[in-house]
Amino acid sequence: MKLPYLALCLFAASIANAADPPEFTWEEKEIDQIEIGYGLQLEDVNGDGKTDILLADKSTIQWYENPSWTKHIIAENLTERDNVCIAAQDIDGDGKCEIAVGGQWNFRETIKDGAVTYLIAPEDRTQKWTPVSLPHEPSTHRMHWITTPDGSQTLVVKPLRGKATLDGIGAGLKIHEYIVPEDPKNGEWKTNVIANFLHLSHNFHPVNWDDDPEEELIVAAKEGVWYFDRAEDGWNPMKLTDDFAGEIRDGKLPGGKRFIATVEPMHGTQSAVYTEPAEDEVRWTEAAILNNDLIDGHAIAIADYLGIGSDQVVVGWRAMHPKGAGDPGISFYTPLNEDGTEWRETKVSGPQLAVEDIKAADLNGDGLADIVAAARQTKNLKIFFSTVGQ
Repeated sequence: MKLPYLALCLFAASIANAADPPEFTWEEKEIDQIEIGYGLQLEDVNGDGKTDILLADKSTIQWYENPSWTKHIIAENLTERDNVCIAAQDIDGDGKCEIAVGGQWNFRETIKDGAVTYLIAPEDRTQKWTPVSLPHEPSTHRMHWITTPDGSQTLVVKPLRGKATLDGIGAGLKIHEYIVPEDPKNGEWKTNVIANFLHLSHNFHPVNWDDDPEEELIVAAKEGVWYFDRAEDGWNPMKLTDDFAGEIRDGKLPGGKRFIATVEPMHGTQSAVYTEPAEDEVRWTEAAILNNDLIDGHAIAIADYLGIGSDQVVVGWRAMHPKGAGDPGISFYTPLNEDGTEWRETKVSGPQLAVEDIKAADLNGDGLADIVAAARQTKNLKIFFSTVGQ
């Protein structure tokens, strides 16, 4: 009986292995040496149908033209202090993205510093763009274009802290929605407050979790991860998780179940996966810990890099705090079951790139998402092209 039983076990193991998704493989291409690389976006800048790379560096805003990756600096020294974020999306339907940036970054000052700037494109988008300064909260930190119920786009801007606060005690931070006027240069940019009760929020992300055309938001904060859904008289908040989260992105597991992935806490050591609850529940369920040994976790990008119809997670850490504690890195996580409780880790990068930001998109038109990572300590900008199946 022993031999048949052993053979059955080996056969079952071979079937399980055969059913596992493919391993992530890649080719690296370093396209620039940079200063900081605070913020990345991947959009078509010049309308040629190819996805370009946009970067908010320390004192410059630039884009890299696909496929040559020629750098075009379109703004310089918009503020006295560093740029910190960038939002890019085609908001007028001409196939070319519009750009907004955040700057005047000061990690500790929360009363006067901060900036929001809209950039108006010239006819030749490789030349300098015209900046338009907008009203702002202190400690401007992240921004995204989002789709509204009528199909137009607004700009959502989130500070890191509430005004005059440092450690998350005191006034809540104000997340603002900016409505683009017909004349962006001379018209009035009206704003709405989406939320004003969260503290120490490092990142947020647009999502579309219902059948309506408009997008909602998921926000990572000291109070956990929150979901904001637009209502007739404002925005409805719903708490999804309890633990302090710094980074947040969403995706779909094999079988279609929705999940979110976090870095916890802000600049933290842990990356976790939570899955959507049953209809009669509110809190999302922690399904797995992807990594519990991050050093200064700083970015997440979720996409289908394997071409299998569901999503995988890329997590990057920069190892700046505490200094000297270890190496930075990028890891790739593949779900191995439909409930998100089992994941396979693939190490993509190590000390050669200390992640400041990561974004994902199909850059070469092969149907697979690629990884773009920008780094402060190692001062480089790299593409990791997915080569799965090649």
